Amino acid sequence: MSLRDILLRQIAVDGPLSLADYMQTCLLHPDHGYYATRDPLGASGDFITAPEISQMFGELLGLCLAQSWMDQGGGPCVLAELGPGRGTLMADMLRATNTIPGFAPQLHLVEASPALRAVQRATLEGHDITWHDSAATLPPAPLYLVANEFFDALPIRQFIRQGRGWAEKRVGAEGDALQFGLTEPVPMEALAHRLADTKDGDVVELCPAAPPVIAEISARIAQHGGAALIVDYGDWISLGDTFQAVKDHSPTDPLQTPGTADLTAHVDFSALAAASACRASQMIAQGELLHRLGIGPRAQQIAESFDAKSDEKGVQSHLAAYQRLTDPAQMGTLFKAIALYPKGAQPPPGFDEQG
Repeated sequence: MSLRDILLRQIAVDGPLSLADYMQTCLLHPDHGYYATRDPLGASGDFITAPEISQMFGELLGLCLAQSWMDQGGGPCVLAELGPGRGTLMADMLRATNTIPGFAPQLHLVEASPALRAVQRATLEGHDITWHDSAATLPPAPLYLVANEFFDALPIRQFIRQGRGWAEKRVGAEGDALQFGLTEPVPMEALAHRLADTKDGDVVELCPAAPPVIAEISARIAQHGGAALIVDYGDWISLGDTFQAVKDHSPTDPLQTPGTADLTAHVDFSALAAASACRASQMIAQGELLHRLGIGPRAQQIAESFDAKSDEKGVQSHLAAYQRLTDPAQMGTLFKAIALYPKGAQPPPGFDEQG
């Protein structure tokens, strides 16, 4: 039985699904879910993330966390990642911080996919790793954490403003075909504050799964110290339909072949900051953050390590990766970042306090 058949049967019994329920099933169904059945990253997958583009991304974020660790007095700590993909980001972070005296953190990875856990185990061979199904089981200790393109994959609900009410987008069925529909508009307390900055027809997305994750992370940082770096595509406030499906590096119909495409939505960074039990920095564009952390000199250093005559292609590929990460026309402004850190501490390098 295909995932489409499973979804059609569920809709026949329970009625149309929320977008959140549809995303959850498509991404994490144990037998047919997107993340449960494949490695989606890289040229042979469906998308490429920043760590796969250049080692510089992980190196700079690792050094950022290590400096925050030193600023907070050092000592035993946990280094963790949410949704570690192939483990490339963590490998780059560990390599960059390997020579920092006293920085020998316990390594914890939050990963629900058995397929990706196997890839991470191979990438990080030689390291003692503890895996978690969710952030709720991370240990109560100083926590230095990174989450790159994690929150965009959490299931969302989507609402369209109609008068002073909100109609929710649902996934229903017409014969053997999945199709979108809308509920009747009703007032919603959770969206009452958005009546001031929206108009009829505007789309607002909510991610119910994100605040509990932030609450778990920030509670540990507030009590024990640490810092969290959150990098994703999105903006400070959710506005507009950002739900999308990607397959073979190209957009595709999210209802066409459930379970075979990556489903994501832009991140509402204000909602993440509001859910934090510790301090949250100002949001910053990825390109600006990387420049503040020193990507320019690091890119030059790596470029000079190539033999320009015999490896001209390598030099050009390296410079193209630098541009892709930082250029405003590429990932430089589409991707944003915030940091979480304890009250009374300075924000991690590259980040500014909220006014």
